[in-house]
Amino acid sequence: MSFETCRLPGVVIVRPRVFPDARGFFKEISRRDLYAANGIDRDFVQVNMSQSRRDVLRGLHYQLKFPQAKLVSVAHGRIYDVVVDCRRGSSAFGQWIGIELSAEGGEELFVPEGFAHGFHVLSETASVVYQCSD
Repeated sequence: MSFETCRLPGVVIVRPRVFPDARGFFKEISRRDLYAANGIDRDFVQVNMSQSRRDVLRGLHYQLKFPQAKLVSVAHGRIYDVVVDCRRGSSAFGQWIGIELSAEGGEELFVPEGFAHGFHVLSETASVVYQCSD
């Protein structure tokens, strides 16, 4: 498993090991000790899932009163995921990054509190899972 920091402070791309075989694949989508050691030290208290059709655009979502960190992964399909730094006073305020995430590739994106998040569906359908800290 690898953890890649981005040019936006606190945003992390997680690349878990994916173990494919004739039945499909297996991967860990969360492991508290390993994630915490790599800067993702949150108690995820809620897990959400959305399913969308091709070309659906979801977001940009942002929480003002109760900011939440998210660990985003794709259970089925492919998306183009975007995060924007909305933290006033941040050296990266207003900057954004985008990354393609897919079930097949297994990538995950950690989005810290204070960032807006959204995605565009690239495949026929996509199921996206969000672990949330609030």
